[in-house]
Amino acid sequence: MKTAACLVACCALLNTAVAFAQAMKVEAVQYPAWLERGGRAVPVTPGVELQANDQLRTGQNARLQLKLAEGSTVKLGENARFKVERVQNRSVFSAALTVLAGAFRFTTDAVAKARKRDITVKVNTVTAGIRGTDLWGKSTDERDLVCLIEGRISVASDNRDAVTLDQPLDFYQRPRGGEPQVSKVDAKQLEQWAAETEISRNAAAARAGGTWRVVVLATSSRDEALAMNRRLRAAGYPSEITSAEGRLSVQVAGLAGESEARALAGNLRSIAGAEPMVVEGAGRS
Repeated sequence: MKTAACLVACCALLNTAVAFAQAMKVEAVQYPAWLERGGRAVPVTPGVELQANDQLRTGQNARLQLKLAEGSTVKLGENARFKVERVQNRSVFSAALTVLAGAFRFTTDAVAKARKRDITVKVNTVTAGIRGTDLWGKSTDERDLVCLIEGRISVASDNRDAVTLDQPLDFYQRPRGGEPQVSKVDAKQLEQWAAETEISRNAAAARAGGTWRVVVLATSSRDEALAMNRRLRAAGYPSEITSAEGRLSVQVAGLAGESEARALAGNLRSIAGAEPMVVEGAGRS
């Protein structure tokens, strides 16, 4: 009897772990960007599974693209700070996400709109309840705002009643120290806003399955290689050290293509001691 009970409990824990692990992951990164987990900050890499209490941070001219298991995409702009408060992939997909700073976009894939979901996105002082829609928002020193692109959302802010946005280009904002306002934005302004969260063409971007790399340093000195690797990772680039024929290479791999690798090489030239070379494929030298 005890054995059966233990087996049931173990299965429940396993199912919970699988559902949790498959709930949300990083799909693409325009560097530099960091993942903060358990008090440590490491560079973000495509494919990493996100957990509750994880925080993501992007640097200047950086972007992040995240994929939720129910089919939605979250995009973050530069100098953004984002926290996964809660995420569970069960019969009803549920998540609580917080945008602490910067711009974001939440888009539900048309095929996935029928999936049951309970998702809230908090933009500092403003909270939006989502059932399947497309919206853009941003938190700045001056205000928090959420703009509806398509669908319907319920929006509220601290100690204020919720309002419903159901018309495209409606946006809700709350100035620092001020009262909430609902206004209309023109399509041109929305286009400019949306560009803030899109991975730039030919930028230093990596995706799962990317086959290009940038070799930053080739040396026979282990200490030199370790020092360069630490500098790169502290700067938000997921470098690694490889060894071949007695030489050590410090590289950043997984770039989406040649133009992305060349863009990254340009970024890395500002790091002391780096002399980047673009190399096709992780196995080439």
